Amino acid sequence: MRPSLRTIYFLLLLLPHVVFSRPLFPLPSKSNGIEKRPLQTFRPYNIAHRGSNGEIPEETAAAYLRAIEEGADFIETDILASKDGALICFHDVTLDATTDVASRKEFSNRRRTYEVEWFNVTGWFVVDFTLEELKTLKVNQRYPFRDQQYNGKFSIITFEEFISIALDASRTVGIYPEMKDPVFINKHVKWDGGKKFEDKFVDTLLKYGYKGQYMSENWLKQPLFIQSFAPTSLVHASKLTDSPKIFLIDDFTVRTQDTNQSYWDITSDEYLAYISNYVVGLGPWKDTVVPAAKNYMMAPTDLVARAHAHNLQVHPYTYRNENQFLHLNFHQDPYAEYDFWINSMGVDGLFTDFTGSLHRYQELVAPHAKDETANSLLVKIAQMISQYEGF
Repeated sequence: MRPSLRTIYFLLLLLPHVVFSRPLFPLPSKSNGIEKRPLQTFRPYNIAHRGSNGEIPEETAAAYLRAIEEGADFIETDILASKDGALICFHDVTLDATTDVASRKEFSNRRRTYEVEWFNVTGWFVVDFTLEELKTLKVNQRYPFRDQQYNGKFSIITFEEFISIALDASRTVGIYPEMKDPVFINKHVKWDGGKKFEDKFVDTLLKYGYKGQYMSENWLKQPLFIQSFAPTSLVHASKLTDSPKIFLIDDFTVRTQDTNQSYWDITSDEYLAYISNYVVGLGPWKDTVVPAAKNYMMAPTDLVARAHAHNLQVHPYTYRNENQFLHLNFHQDPYAEYDFWINSMGVDGLFTDFTGSLHRYQELVAPHAKDETANSLLVKIAQMISQYEGF
């Protein structure tokens, strides 16, 4: 009998200093053909942004296990590539902010300066480390005001390990991977046969059975959204798979990494009409949808309405419970923020660092249908029979 996800989660906490030479999760996943509870599709999606990273360091196995335990519909990750071409789950192209690399003397000579998204960046870059080297690093919490007790306990995981976590869940859990900084990755990492980062990314998804258009039978069994800030990568991926894709939107003043257009330019109606041929939705930074000034929200833009007019979903990012991130309009109440975005703005999904709080909010206002108990079914049968007594 293989261990449950809950068992593995606690083993991760108890074994902070173990370096696993093999994947923690057997690949491919062994589901034993068990029928799982399906993905809920009747309310906006709860997207666990980098796992439950409000509690546990981001993009680690423990963060994803916790998010699933807390009710995530999708677990979200960023995919980068190592020096030797392995696909890993990690957000930044540099290792500085969330690992112990700076304290590792054997890597002191690896510090470099590269151009990333139009700017020179200095640090320890993922693309200068092999997968074996990356696996020796320990991951830390990004924000100092969050719980630090799990620092140094978990390692970087691969894309395949991430997939296995979702496939091994006791219910249907979707995955939401991002092709992260594809222009940078394709410049610094080369694969045999002239393959690109996007090709390796899609190959991995197809290897584990992820395919099919949005809401198709196969998609409902293995739900997936592919996301990227780079529109050319989404167009390229569309030639390789029919799985649904999400075009991420940054601050309107920022230039895309691949087209040298601002996000203001590519949220025009003309551009939305074009990109809707390749994607099923947008993933905008929430402050591009509703601008803020002095931490107060201003009048909403019409981006959600225009996206919906083009039959595009809207999944904004990122919802966080801390006062540093909550606009003052919500009076330090994350439930008030969820209520505004779901009921007033009409979004179709939310990226959150606190999966549990979004799940609790949605269970309060739009609860998942509960399974009927045997007793309640017997009562219904008795009531039906009583209607015919005396005939």
